[in-house]
Amino acid sequence: MRSIVVLFLALPLLAQTPGTAITPKKKIALFNGKNLDGWYTWLQENKYQDPKHVFTVEDRAIRVSGEEWGGLTTKNIYRDYHLIVEWKWGGPNHGKREGRARDSGILVHGVGEDGAHDGIWLQSIESQVIEGGTGDFIMVNGRERPTMTAKVREFNGQFYWDENGTPKTLERGRFDWFGRDPNWRDQLGYRGPKDIEKPVGEWNRQEVIADRDTLTNIVNGVVVNKGYRVYPTAGKIQLQSEAAEIYFRRVEMIPVENTK
Repeated sequence: MRSIVVLFLALPLLAQTPGTAITPKKKIALFNGKNLDGWYTWLQENKYQDPKHVFTVEDRAIRVSGEEWGGLTTKNIYRDYHLIVEWKWGGPNHGKREGRARDSGILVHGVGEDGAHDGIWLQSIESQVIEGGTGDFIMVNGRERPTMTAKVREFNGQFYWDENGTPKTLERGRFDWFGRDPNWRDQLGYRGPKDIEKPVGEWNRQEVIADRDTLTNIVNGVVVNKGYRVYPTAGKIQLQSEAAEIYFRRVEMIPVENTK
């Protein structure tokens, strides 16, 4: 029989107070497999409350129903880390995303006020999780604009990461992962010919290496995107709720030097 833990989180005053960024010296398990200790919720409609149970723990995994837009956010801030996240898609989408590509994301370097971006997410840089586009980098604006430079090739106004490409700096918009289908369509179950993401229901491993002012995206063991001259270089981690059901069973950090 599976166990289900439902959490109601009160306003986390300490989470709103800037603190010293933590740099991992050994493995840090951000999710303990039992509850959401160390995290707090922010939802577009209900702020720090979660009456719809968007975020729960089931069978040692975080279930995000996607029913309300928002995020599950670390209370601590971090810099210079190797983040490892394992996730898989669940069922169909909700609301205005019904019939469209399943969508979520891992936000890093989250700073500023909760809901700074459209009342939903922290100002941050997104390691994208979406059918057909997992591994993109997206600048998520808040009161300020995060920035990143990447080597890219341009096609039809889109910028695809390319180690041999031309440097491009963005403070809004997206750097596509190198193999994203130029003919991508926002439809449920979309699969591109070069997609590295696994099919619905199978576990994926997504890694973000934050090393000083660089960010590297790795999906299922393949480096798919990389940026440098990144600003900011530290912040909170936020797991998105964006109309799609998604599960996270492993969320941890190891020191950057362990990956070199």
